[in-house]
Amino acid sequence: MVSQPIELHRLGHRAYLPVWKAMRELTDIRDETTPDQFWLVEHDPVFTQGQAGKPEHVLMPGEIPVVKTDRGGQVTYHGPGQVVLYPLLDVRRGKIGVRELVTALENSVIDVLALYGVAAWAKPDAPGVYIDTPQGEAKIASLGLRIRRGSSYHGVALNIDGDLSPFGRINPCGYAGMQVTRLADVVSLPIDHCVGDQLASALAEQLQRELQPVN
Repeated sequence: MVSQPIELHRLGHRAYLPVWKAMRELTDIRDETTPDQFWLVEHDPVFTQGQAGKPEHVLMPGEIPVVKTDRGGQVTYHGPGQVVLYPLLDVRRGKIGVRELVTALENSVIDVLALYGVAAWAKPDAPGVYIDTPQGEAKIASLGLRIRRGSSYHGVALNIDGDLSPFGRINPCGYAGMQVTRLADVVSLPIDHCVGDQLASALAEQLQRELQPVN
């Protein structure tokens, strides 16, 4: 176990490209003394294509930009009302396997949803987190990672109360017609909810690490 706490950086609302650039830069300069970090952010509207992404899964992007990224997975949408958590970890130092980190991310979402009385699950054949809705099974969180230089970046996105209509312009994660949902559609959320902080705390607990907010 790594004894140093994980730094929690709350970035607020940010455009996608500068945050992606900053993640790559941190990964490039990271050494054995660089602290592990969680970045919490809400992005401006953007479609991101993972390394497995296919152009035909972007149906009608319209005015929303499409960014080809270096994470795993296929296409997804980020926008306001969605909490994104990026774990920037030295996985070599922490002896964390990729599958272990994916499972920790999924379980942290499941744990947070349980706080709101929502039962959720992961699927081995389709990474992410799913819940039951009146329309059937729906995806509430997406994830995609990149491991480079023994370090992780990218992460998980949990739909809280944002506009879901842009998901109709893509085949989410490459699945045509996949149902997508948000937390506000299944529970009454307080205006001052702190789902992002709860998600960061849950992931730190999954990794058996302390969390140290820096802002």
